[in-house]
Amino acid sequence: MAGKRPVGTAITLPDGSIAPLSAAYTGGGLLFTSGQLAFDADGQLCTGDIARQTLLCLENIKRLVDAENLSLTDIVKVTVWLTDAADFRGFNAVYSRFFGDHRPARSTVRSDLMLPGAKVEIEAVAAY
Repeated sequence: MAGKRPVGTAITLPDGSIAPLSAAYTGGGLLFTSGQLAFDADGQLCTGDIARQTLLCLENIKRLVDAENLSLTDIVKVTVWLTDAADFRGFNAVYSRFFGDHRPARSTVRSDLMLPGAKVEIEAVAAY
């Protein structure tokens, strides 16, 4: 891996415009993902429960990590935003199963999110 470069394809917003960001970016031997929301394979936001939304966010991160021939154990830092502190337990259960014994550093905060119906947003940093 040399230099800095975007990862993934351009992100098209619901109104047809192109988002002013990359799904992920490499630099300095690290892969930085943008915050991932619970978008399904059809690009639709899942507005289901916290468990389903968490799993979709993590699967989206895994796809970006896989695209760079990295694995979940290469993730060194995760940042999480939850819209409701009461969802922390359900979120944590899915997160723990997803990562298994791997325990990247993590910050988790309660915050409003930009899309109505989104309950969780997750970003990650992985090392090459």
